[in-house]
Amino acid sequence: METGRIIAEYRDRYEVSVPPRVYRAELLGNLRYAAETRADLPAVGDWVQVEAYDGEHAIIHGIAPRKNLLERQSVSSSGEKQVLATNVDAALIVQALDRDFNLNRLERYLTLCHAHDIQPLIVLNKADLLDEAQQEAHRGEVQKRVPGVPVFVVSHTSGLGVSDFQASLVPGHTYCLLGSSGVGKSTLTNALLGQESMSTQSLSTSNKKGRHTTSHRALFALPNGSFLIDSPGLREVGLTESDEGLDSTFIQITTLAEDCRFSDCSHTHEKGCAVLAALDQGELSEAQFENYHRLKREQAHFQATVAEKRKRDKAFGKMAKEIMKEKAYKRGKM
Repeated sequence: METGRIIAEYRDRYEVSVPPRVYRAELLGNLRYAAETRADLPAVGDWVQVEAYDGEHAIIHGIAPRKNLLERQSVSSSGEKQVLATNVDAALIVQALDRDFNLNRLERYLTLCHAHDIQPLIVLNKADLLDEAQQEAHRGEVQKRVPGVPVFVVSHTSGLGVSDFQASLVPGHTYCLLGSSGVGKSTLTNALLGQESMSTQSLSTSNKKGRHTTSHRALFALPNGSFLIDSPGLREVGLTESDEGLDSTFIQITTLAEDCRFSDCSHTHEKGCAVLAALDQGELSEAQFENYHRLKREQAHFQATVAEKRKRDKAFGKMAKEIMKEKAYKRGKM
C-alpha cells in the first residue's frame, strides 16, 4: 500500500500522484457504498492510500483525515454540499478588472473561505485593461470594503505584479483558485507554472466574457515547491450553514453588533441597534449592509433545507427498517 495525493478528478475516476508515478485510480467498492454524501468521497487535494495493480492503475483503499475542506452548496442536489478542494492553506480569489469586478461576489467568496478557516488572498487580474489610476481605485475599493485581506493587482499580458505575487506563495502550501469563468484563472496558472498546462481561450468579442477553459479540478506542483488547485469557473457559490464565515467577512458589522441593546438583535428594526445607527450615520456601507442580510437569509434557508432533508432521510430509514423487519417476520413464519 502506498500514500499519494489526488491531483485530478473526473466523475468517478481519479489521478493520484505517488512520486515519481501518477496512477489512474478507482475507489474501492466498499468505500463508495459506505459514503453517505458526496463529501465522503475523495476530492482533489486529498491524501489517500492506494494499491497499484500494474504500472498505471490503482485502487483507492482509504482517505486520510482532512485538515480542512472548501465546499459550497450543491447546484444539483437541494440541501447537500459540494467539495471544491481539500487540505488547502489559502484560497486565491480571482476577479478580473472588467465587468467581472463585483464587491458583493467578493464578500461571498470570502465568507466561503472564512467558514472553513482558509486564508483568502485577493487577485485582481487583467490589470492591463485599466490605467494605473483606475487600478489603484479598484484596489482601494476592495481594501475599504474588506480590510485586512491581501490584494494583488496583476496582468499576465503586461507582467504587472506577477513576480511579487509569485514571491508571496509559500513553498509546501496548497493554494486553491476561486473565481468566475473568464477571469483568467487558467492563464494565471500557466504564468505560475511557466508553461501552457491549462488550455485557455480568448474572450468573446461580443460580451468580453471568457469561455470555460478548465473542465476539471486539477492540482499542480509549482516551481517554488507550493501547490495550486485550478477548477472550472463557478457560476454559483451558495453558502453553507457556518455562522463563523459571515462574522469574519463582515467584521465591522460583527464588532458593531456587540453594542446592540439586545443580544439577539437582527439589525433590521430594533431600537438600540448599533448596526442601524452606524448605517444612519454613514459609518457603514449600505451596499455591504444589504449584502450581509442577503447572505444571512441564504444561509438560513440552507440550514432549514438541511434540517428538512435530515428529517425526510430519518423517516425513510425508519420505514425501510420496518419493511425489513416485517419481511423477516414473514420468512420466520413460513
